[in-house]
Amino acid sequence: MSVSNRPNAFTENRLLAALPHNEYKRLVPKLQPVTFPLGEVVYEFGGHLDYVYFPTTSIVSLLYTMENGSSAEMGLTGNDGVVGIALFMGGGTMPNRAVVQSAGGALRMKAKTLQDEFARGEKFQRLLLRYTQALITQISQTAVCNRLHSVEQQLCRWLLLSRDRIKSDELIMTQELIADMLGVRREGVTVAAGRLQDSGAISYVRGHINILDRQKLEDTVCECYMVVKDEFDRLLG
Repeated sequence: MSVSNRPNAFTENRLLAALPHNEYKRLVPKLQPVTFPLGEVVYEFGGHLDYVYFPTTSIVSLLYTMENGSSAEMGLTGNDGVVGIALFMGGGTMPNRAVVQSAGGALRMKAKTLQDEFARGEKFQRLLLRYTQALITQISQTAVCNRLHSVEQQLCRWLLLSRDRIKSDELIMTQELIADMLGVRREGVTVAAGRLQDSGAISYVRGHINILDRQKLEDTVCECYMVVKDEFDRLLG
């Protein structure tokens, strides 16, 4: 992670952009733009955070890793939310692992500052709680999707959720990393990605996924995508 200098990044996060003007002005000096490289570990299971992060152009995956080293994504956060909800929910330590899925920018705030702002009980607090409720829906739906739906449907859900959180049809992601996110074998991702490529929905070359036809992804994806999207739109606008 490196510190960057993007003065307009504040409004690129939906939570922060939804703040009323007085809270907006108070928080601006307390936020610092940073840049995440692909694959950076934001925090480990059981770790403590000195900062909370509001992604702007990056996506961070929330992962559970088993004792044998296998892992699966239980949720993802982009410009719709915040990374480090345990800091204001009272958990203290992190219940999962957070890894940068798509390189890009974020805004960081000191943990103590976040907790003080949350304790004020204003719009910022309500937005953080609404986001947490939406994230719980995403986590629950991901568990159902991983159990009941095909790898191709899971991949479509993952691609659409990722696309909604960045302003580009291009995702830089290897099949190995996608397999880790979905908790499936790499061969399963290869087959699923091949089918989507054959249908003209995506192109996939050397770790670069380009979404060519979003409608085809939406026609293939299971209902889990819209359940998550509708809940985020309902709670966060």
